[in-house]
Amino acid sequence: MAIYIHELKNWPHFRWDASTIARKLGAVRNRQGRLTGRMEQLGLKLKTEANLEALTEEVTKSSEIEGEVLSRDQVRSSLARRLGFDIGALTPADRHVEGIVDMMLDATGKYTTPLTCERLFGWHAALFPTGRSGMSKIIAGAWRTEQSGPMQVVSGPIGRERVHYEAPKAASLADEMNAFIDWFNEAQDGAQDGSGDIDPVIKAAIAHLWFVTIHPFEDGNGRIARAITDMVLARSENSSQRFYSMSAQIRQERNAYYEILEATQKSDLDITGWLQWFLDCLDRAFDRADTILASVLRRARFWKRHAGHTFNDRQRTMIERLFEGFEGKLTSSKWAMLAKCSQDTALRDIDDLVAKGVLTKDAPGGRSTSYSLLDP
Repeated sequence: MAIYIHELKNWPHFRWDASTIARKLGAVRNRQGRLTGRMEQLGLKLKTEANLEALTEEVTKSSEIEGEVLSRDQVRSSLARRLGFDIGALTPADRHVEGIVDMMLDATGKYTTPLTCERLFGWHAALFPTGRSGMSKIIAGAWRTEQSGPMQVVSGPIGRERVHYEAPKAASLADEMNAFIDWFNEAQDGAQDGSGDIDPVIKAAIAHLWFVTIHPFEDGNGRIARAITDMVLARSENSSQRFYSMSAQIRQERNAYYEILEATQKSDLDITGWLQWFLDCLDRAFDRADTILASVLRRARFWKRHAGHTFNDRQRTMIERLFEGFEGKLTSSKWAMLAKCSQDTALRDIDDLVAKGVLTKDAPGGRSTSYSLLDP
């Protein structure tokens, strides 16, 4: 008896209730179009910065879903360098961060380029440049093999593990992935429920589910599935620029994300529930775009206000940190540590910014004087 959808006779012929999905899809597509229109009205510099912020969110939050915390400064610097966007002094990024950024920019920047096995192998190798996942050695840039054992998603203590899902056997991966890639690259797709062509947003949802179900790699499947999702969403907007982050919203709803994936993979091939959840999640991701836009406009107003002032690299870097949401109080000792300079240099930098009306002293409290960004 079949336990998972990939074991069913009609796999992968998904079906769904088109009438249930149609209204929700229409509302989401309307919001997507309005968001794109709003962003197109911004100047090139502001659009590029909004794109930078959204991609930074996408890269960092996609890794967080898998329990990996990346340096936001490194991710933002790596993206800014590739996008040709000046953010002052760039933070050097390690090759692991560079690899993840490479994958994301390839997926969204070349969204019209067909997906191939070799392209997926390149993404996977970029995710694991040392051929290791944590302390474990893995096969990088190739499908998993029988030697790695069954691909199971489990939780719980040893001896009382709960198997949430078991992926197809390694021996079937070549056929499984060839079928997926052929479907993915078709210009127009007849829906398996006979409802006509598949809308690109629905295709993004199906591609995500299908790839995660196959789980072709030893590790990194979730991150690659989300990159594929972004690639199809870019196709749906006919634009490589991203102004919202689906992964950031999934990260916020991580428990619900895993629950709906598990429920769908243990159900039949009716994926109406998964499509509803995906569309709702995407709709909520658009809400976060307003936060990204507000942050971009706030920065733009700030730098325009201070266009006549000169700042050194340390000052620009620390001002950007304050815009990102500095944790705790900014003191001269924290400045010296983060900017890698002496205490005296830190005090000179801070006093200069106070004189320029950029920083203000906080109300007295504690043993150290602290400062805040003066941003009316």
